[in-house]
Amino acid sequence: MAEYLASIFGTEKDKVNCSFYFKIGACRHGDRCSRLHNKPTFSQTIALLNIYRNPQNSSQSADGLRCAVSDVEMQEHYDEFFEEVFTEMEEKYGEVEEMNVCDNLGDHLVGNVYVKFRREEDAEKAVIDLNNRWFNGQPIHAELSPVTDFREACCRQYEMGECTRGGFCNFMHLKPISRELRRELYGRRRKKHRSRSRSRERDRRRSRDRERSGRF
Repeated sequence: MAEYLASIFGTEKDKVNCSFYFKIGACRHGDRCSRLHNKPTFSQTIALLNIYRNPQNSSQSADGLRCAVSDVEMQEHYDEFFEEVFTEMEEKYGEVEEMNVCDNLGDHLVGNVYVKFRREEDAEKAVIDLNNRWFNGQPIHAELSPVTDFREACCRQYEMGECTRGGFCNFMHLKPISRELRRELYGRRRKKHRSRSRSRERDRRRSRDRERSGRF
């Protein structure tokens, strides 16, 4: 029985736990959901809720008319936001394995940023600190997220340009950054890895040399 319950945990067959919360860390029913939202006590991933403001969704003129934002301006704005948050996470809390931003319009996903750290303790430290901070004039709401595999959380139809549910889809529509920024951010991380690897190799060589010479 225990094995069966474990096998269906967080799936559609689970009548107790919410499968949507388990997969995407959010549920459109919120506190009104009939199933449990089991918030993790430890995780590599944190969620920054409703923190990204898409100017194409919110730009309006003084008379209430929506202002046009070009695709180029939109990408530049998004890349600046992404780089700022990604760099802040790495410099203050620890190595980031992956960061994703939702382009959905539903209240439970709009503007959500998911940051997956390499170490769980870095994620915990980030949540504690970020809930005492503000960003762009609004308080940050950060929490540990159950999401560890974004392939399960994202909408595959959206990635192929075929999602018929639009911004109100219940799965993540992950907004891509430019290729140049991806190379810069994740390439920078690879350089750090190579640098640390070279440093460790130098330390090992020095240790071997000291052992051979009888020095400490």
